[in-house]
Amino acid sequence: MSDRIVDEEPVSVTHTGPKGVINDWRKFKLESMDQEALPPSKRELLRQMSSPQKPKDTSVGGLNRKMSAQEYELIKEDDEKSLRKYRKQCMQEMHERLSFGPKFEGVYELDDGEAFLEVIEKEHRVTVVVVHIYKDGVRGCDALNSCLDCLASEYTSVKFCRINAVSTGAGERFSDEVLPALLVYKAGELLGNFLAITQHFNEEFFATDVEAFLNEYGLLPEKELNPGDEADVE
Repeated sequence: MSDRIVDEEPVSVTHTGPKGVINDWRKFKLESMDQEALPPSKRELLRQMSSPQKPKDTSVGGLNRKMSAQEYELIKEDDEKSLRKYRKQCMQEMHERLSFGPKFEGVYELDDGEAFLEVIEKEHRVTVVVVHIYKDGVRGCDALNSCLDCLASEYTSVKFCRINAVSTGAGERFSDEVLPALLVYKAGELLGNFLAITQHFNEEFFATDVEAFLNEYGLLPEKELNPGDEADVE
């Protein structure tokens, strides 16, 4: 079984560490609220909270004083609603980053070894390519094909392919004992080489089992959000 290879695209973020996340959240809350509709005392308190800089005013009435119980209750009522909105925005931004690159539909049948090499070498560098090598009549191949059909509909940024071992031009390397085989590539490099992959599953297995196995090796990207999924992030 091959070693796991980490090859991730750099992602630009606007915060670093827990303090940065908290400051992002405070800034978002301040910007998303209707400032004109707030009483002056609450508006000033939110402005103070959104600033990560150390306050210069050290007087009794300065910004470094502790928050009173009244002030805490004043802002607490809006926290839950604003936090849900902030989470939704973060998930949307993450989804946009994950949506970069080509999209695919279904599992692609590769006719010969040339098509096999082409999909490995010429696919977009950010695209994960999963190739199922099968043979008609070999136990587990049909079930794995069905599982990949399901996963292809959920991971549209992954290119799922299959090819008959006889059509690869290297049929002698893929005897019945090593099938079904699952090969995973990215940017032309082999990330996973799983021979007789069904040995890792129960006799009856499903798409979720294959998904969990690939995720264990970090070979699948984050699952893309459907429009209805955003409502669950609360």
